[in-house]
Amino acid sequence: MDRETRNAAIAAAWILLLFGLAAYFLPAIMLAACKVSTVLAVVIAALFMVGLFVVLWLRGRSQRKKGL
Repeated sequence: MDRETRNAAIAAAWILLLFGLAAYFLPAIMLAACKVSTVLAVVIAALFMVGLFVVLWLRGRSQRKKGL
């Protein structure tokens, strides 16, 4: 495994770990937010989904510019 492939694998592992942990705790966060406002719970879920796609989109753009 060369250096660039190793760095890409490490970055992918971090992204999966962070969003995996966030997804694990998301139901509890949404239930707590729902006690304040149901709209807040929906916004939190939407931010999670949009955040995941934005991170993956930015990662893809970065990889495309490097020519991998």
